[in-house]
Amino acid sequence: MQMSDQKEIAADPASVYAALLSPEVLKACVPGAQDVSGSPEEGFEAKVTQKVGPVKATFTGHVTLSDMVPGEKLTISGEGKGGAAGFAKGGAVVTLTQSETGTLLSYEVEAKVGGKLAQLGSRIIDGFAKKMADQFFTNLQDALAPAPLDAADAEEDAEAGGAKPKGWFRKLLGGASEENT
Repeated sequence: MQMSDQKEIAADPASVYAALLSPEVLKACVPGAQDVSGSPEEGFEAKVTQKVGPVKATFTGHVTLSDMVPGEKLTISGEGKGGAAGFAKGGAVVTLTQSETGTLLSYEVEAKVGGKLAQLGSRIIDGFAKKMADQFFTNLQDALAPAPLDAADAEEDAEAGGAKPKGWFRKLLGGASEENT
């Protein structure tokens, strides 16, 4: 299966890149993710439960990152095993480009499935993959979207010139942008 698309994310490329390297953000964004751990250097371990057509399975897998250019590009490779349901493996090249409204994220995916999953046919698998990708990027956009400001945040934001990440993503970054101001 091959798939490519572009998504507009309302955040700067550095924030999008950082989010793609955070196990906490990935766990929040990957549909069905029960656990995501690891680091960009050593790779990530993940446990994801999904239902594809009549087949429901929990996949455990390993994801590695390579060709990393901070704020611009990375390659994701991984494979997961779902017991009797089968396996999935593949990779994606992700490119980030500054746009007028934030970041244009482009991706090209190549994946293979086997076992009971492969028996479902490419129409079901391709539709499921597109749905999963769309949900991931919707979740990523929500994770990076500015949170509503309360009075204290509005005052902090004004003092910092509005350059800080908002909401829970700012907490994940540990206030790193505050140290730079």
